[in-house]
Amino acid sequence: MSDLRRWRLVLGATADESFQDVDLTPEEARADAALEALYDADSRGALGGRRPKVARWLGEIRDCFPTPVVKVLQRDALDRLGLRELLLEPELLRFVEPDVHLVAQLVELAGVLPAAARDAARGVVATVVAEIQGRLQPRLVAAVTGALDRSARTRRPRPADVDWDRTIRANLATFDPAAGTIAPEKLVGHSRRRSRGRLHDVIVCVDQSGSMSTSVVYAGVLAAALATVPSLKTSLVAFSTEVADLSDQLVDPVELLFGAQLGGGTNIEQAVAYCRQLVQRPASTVLVLVTDLYEGTGDPGRLVRHLEALRRAGVTVVCLLALTDEGAPAHDDVLASRVAGLGIATFACTPDLFPDLLSAAIGGDDVTAWADRSGLPTIRSGPATW
Repeated sequence: MSDLRRWRLVLGATADESFQDVDLTPEEARADAALEALYDADSRGALGGRRPKVARWLGEIRDCFPTPVVKVLQRDALDRLGLRELLLEPELLRFVEPDVHLVAQLVELAGVLPAAARDAARGVVATVVAEIQGRLQPRLVAAVTGALDRSARTRRPRPADVDWDRTIRANLATFDPAAGTIAPEKLVGHSRRRSRGRLHDVIVCVDQSGSMSTSVVYAGVLAAALATVPSLKTSLVAFSTEVADLSDQLVDPVELLFGAQLGGGTNIEQAVAYCRQLVQRPASTVLVLVTDLYEGTGDPGRLVRHLEALRRAGVTVVCLLALTDEGAPAHDDVLASRVAGLGIATFACTPDLFPDLLSAAIGGDDVTAWADRSGLPTIRSGPATW
């Protein structure tokens, strides 16, 4: 394909006079018409919100574009053209390409889905859940299991049990520049003893406000995967202005997602206060708070005090501003800086990096340093405002 034809498809026929004389192949003309229906100024009229036109358009984009592009076009159609209500039609759901953003839309509409559309929507959600599980669950279970195996440390390890990475970092202060080496004053190693009971508790606390919908999907599926690890006690808490403990639903992530109540207000303080009540063994507990920190009806000062109390008690707290495949999310800069000032790692994480994140947290590593090494921009602490 020539550069001129490529730009003609990208920008549309009306973007430049030179595009008027560009001849497209029949396949390119189909792709051009599908893009024009979505992105041209009169696109609302082109699709018209009518079921036959939309169904035909969904079929066209699946024929003309690779799956990742189809997902982007579907998302743009929902956002730009106000076509969310068409997801209530079961006949249309069979034309869509399932992805996590579509699942978030369907979960948000779950309360108004008619019975027939709900069955079709459940099929879409199940497809995406299975894809996420297949991609992430084996890595998550392996990473967490390995971290649990390393979590019992000893300061008098046998030579074969020395954890050299942690030992070096624990003795950096003894580095001798002249000798070019460190003089280790303490050794960190792995104990060979295993506990027969739970080794660690993980609490995932996720914000259900509209801006966090995709994060809710990933958090729910990942928490369900964690619940399969016998040595973990996993809790899932979802919140808006109310707090819902979904821990007993982790066995079925599809039904769990349909039980989520996306949208509405936010009370982070109340949710964290509830999570404090779940903590029974602080030193063996990881709390993953997934929120953009836009506090609604809650008190930011009390939220910070709850988080500070958890940290002082020995809980490992991580604040994820988003758990999505996208880039840096919008978040409350001031509150994020204040949370980071408590020594709480605060950043956005992709689902693919979440297994390594949780492994670092369970293993007692510096999660902020891990995020920096992983290329995830972290929030730095700022001056206190409360």
